[in-house]
Amino acid sequence: MELQIVSGDLEGAVKVSKQIPEFESPYVLNEYESRLDESALILTAENDKEPVGFKVGYDHFKDGSFYSWMGGVLPDYRQSGVASALADVQEEWAKEKGFTSIKLKTRNKHEAMIAFAIDRGFDITEPELNKDIREMRIWMEKIL
Repeated sequence: MELQIVSGDLEGAVKVSKQIPEFESPYVLNEYESRLDESALILTAENDKEPVGFKVGYDHFKDGSFYSWMGGVLPDYRQSGVASALADVQEEWAKEKGFTSIKLKTRNKHEAMIAFAIDRGFDITEPELNKDIREMRIWMEKIL
């Protein structure tokens, strides 16, 4: 696999997001455009110029943290280092821009994402309770 991390390809990121089986109703391009501002970092992982993973974040909280808002890797490319490569670039970029931490939110049912984040040094900081425990949202943060 010839993996390349590309910055700024929002259409590629949205294309990948629509193919992530865990995303029940993925956001459309307009939703990304309405949320993102000049603080945004849009990363796509490409294999042979085809996007196979993405990571999108921005300065949502204005508290020194960078919000890693959306991300995913196509099932055929999981366990091959794509998510780690994206996270490495995001973390380096966030440090260079002066952010002191990265925050993310996931759901309890996304065990692989929770395990990935914990392996990368994230801590669980706050649950958002839900009647359906599998749908409970979990906030996580990594100090940079």
